Amino acid sequence: MNQLKFYSEKQVSKLISTRQGETKLGEKIMVATSFEDVQKSGAEIVIFGIPEDIGVRANFGKPGTSNAWQAFLGAFLNVQENQFNSGENVLLLGEINTSEVMEKAGNIDVSDPNYVQKLGDLVEQLDTAVSEVVKNVILAGKFPVIIGGGHNNAFGNLKGASEAFNHPINVLNIDAHTDLRRLEHRHSGNGFSYTFKNGFLERYSVFGLHQNYTPQYIFDVMNASEAYQYHLLEELPKHKRKMAFLELLDFVKQEKFGLELDCDAIANFPSSAVSPAGLELDEAREMIREAAKERNCCYLHICEAVATNNFPTGKALSYLVTDFLKEKTHA
Repeated sequence: MNQLKFYSEKQVSKLISTRQGETKLGEKIMVATSFEDVQKSGAEIVIFGIPEDIGVRANFGKPGTSNAWQAFLGAFLNVQENQFNSGENVLLLGEINTSEVMEKAGNIDVSDPNYVQKLGDLVEQLDTAVSEVVKNVILAGKFPVIIGGGHNNAFGNLKGASEAFNHPINVLNIDAHTDLRRLEHRHSGNGFSYTFKNGFLERYSVFGLHQNYTPQYIFDVMNASEAYQYHLLEELPKHKRKMAFLELLDFVKQEKFGLELDCDAIANFPSSAVSPAGLELDEAREMIREAAKERNCCYLHICEAVATNNFPTGKALSYLVTDFLKEKTHA
């Protein structure tokens, strides 16, 4: 598939810090060198990255989400293989080939009056690439774990999953924002608006939504339809958060659903819209584990993270993914 950039075993091995008497996940996972490996592999979990921040920039956000994938990969490959963690059921697919669209985005003059619209055109190209990969991974009978990029990629995830199952699916989104902005040029803030418009999304729930950054017109839309449920962060004291999350999980879990985690939802997590308020990382980990137990969960996407020098972004993402994998492989 020309949408993908594959890795060689040698490239992967360079990222692994070996130590005598220890085994790392990177030494056990399988590495795809072509898409045919997905179909032939016995691994149930297929991991790939989306190194881009075009959708964030098109939404007037801060760039940087393009570096989260490599930060995650370096940490994840070096997790200890032990009685709690196993890489034997994991296939590393590689990454969406974003080099061309990223270069084009970088060449657009920010003073161009059509700057964000031109970025939106590139986001649509990403939508096509992401949806094709997700669709084909699911059709191969595998479970996609998608890391990186802006939340614009939720559209590709949902389109691909919906086409694979031949019906709309549901979503549980752990997020400070709804990403239900208007149907303008494509960007990271309207992925779910477009999936509803195109018939890929049936039920949508948002956990941890922030009052201060949700426009009234979006509240009006959600309040008027039974297709939406949400819980506001401000209405969630810590002792009630798990129960509230399980309510939203119940809303989507009777049918196939995708799990989206926007790192903006986690307090002080480096992201495109970092916030001092939000969930604790360990709370997000617990929610990830709960959702992974559900057989109808059909993909995991963690997005909007930014790797920085003063926060272990890659390690934080690897905790979230290994938590999910441990539950998913036993679901």
